[in-house]
Amino acid sequence: MIQSFNSSLLENAVGELSKLPGIGRKTALRLALHLLRRDENEAVALGESIINMRRNICYCSRCHNISEQELCPICSDTRRDPAVVCVVENVKDVITVEATRQHSGLYHVLGGVISPLDGISPADLEIDSLVRRVTEENLREVILALSPTIEGDTTNFYIYRKLADLPVQVTMLARGLSIGNELEYTDELTLGKSIQNRILFSSTFHPNE
Repeated sequence: MIQSFNSSLLENAVGELSKLPGIGRKTALRLALHLLRRDENEAVALGESIINMRRNICYCSRCHNISEQELCPICSDTRRDPAVVCVVENVKDVITVEATRQHSGLYHVLGGVISPLDGISPADLEIDSLVRRVTEENLREVILALSPTIEGDTTNFYIYRKLADLPVQVTMLARGLSIGNELEYTDELTLGKSIQNRILFSSTFHPNE
């Protein structure tokens, strides 16, 4: 409790701010006090923007990216190649890949990666909906663009097995990416080259595995 300020309103604000990722109580207190020093309209505008975002942003019914409509702007863009889908872990990775300007197809956001230690199984991810898209949308290529971590590689292999009997080419990013690095922290040039030089997923393991 922040007893020295003797304010339950401040304590409540600090408590809510500290729930944000990477924000401890000291940082939350600094942010709350900063807002108190600013013009009231600035704090109101911040609050309203967060409320509007939460109430009006949904998830695309096709690719599960964030959207303000049933279909996100990328899925609605007729200039993009609908037969090529880039599979990513989360919305941040869509933004990261888009920044490279090397992918002209669509996306599929899994909502995470397989991680037994964290209690995340294939059933918790948008993998089944990806399989349906392959068959219903006649996809030509699925690009596995998950971070090169143990969890990412496990998810890649699981998806590959699910798609193995379907008439679709499964590729993955070229391993110019450092093992263990998260996709969102990779520089645009390296990531862009990895997309351009993507390889067949089947070439990364022995046929008898």
